[in-house]
Amino acid sequence: MLCQRCKKQPATIHLTEILQNEKRERHLCEDCAKEEGVAIKAQINLQDVLSGMVEAHQSASSEANLTCPDCGITYAEFRNGGRLGCPHDYDVFAEPLREVLEKVHGATEHLGKLPHRAGSDMTSQRELMQLRRQLQEAVETEQYEEAARLRDLIRHKESAGEA
Repeated sequence: MLCQRCKKQPATIHLTEILQNEKRERHLCEDCAKEEGVAIKAQINLQDVLSGMVEAHQSASSEANLTCPDCGITYAEFRNGGRLGCPHDYDVFAEPLREVLEKVHGATEHLGKLPHRAGSDMTSQRELMQLRRQLQEAVETEQYEEAARLRDLIRHKESAGEA
């Protein structure tokens, strides 16, 4: 099919417009579509898509071979059954579990409500844990000014009896 505008090149862009219940189709070549200001989506590189799928498969197969030395459950068995075998599985399967939690919950730590009976003590402990984690990340990423600020904030909270 030739371009309806220039009638020279093959039509590779096919548009369908519906205005006032009237359907109108237009078939344009890339040059004419660009001249009319039609946005053309970038073509997908099939090789990139396939290599990403292969990497994901290889990663999943390496995780499937993980086995807990205490209870003997494999990561593949956990994925199929949905239950871990013992408390040590959290350490053995830490990385793949973190990925699963991020996909399912959008985070790796519970930030929900605390029971009223927990009081402010539990809230301040949670806050100190988060600050210590942020301090550790700041040191690992060599953000020393931020690390010093967090260190001072932690010391202040601990000395104020918030620990």
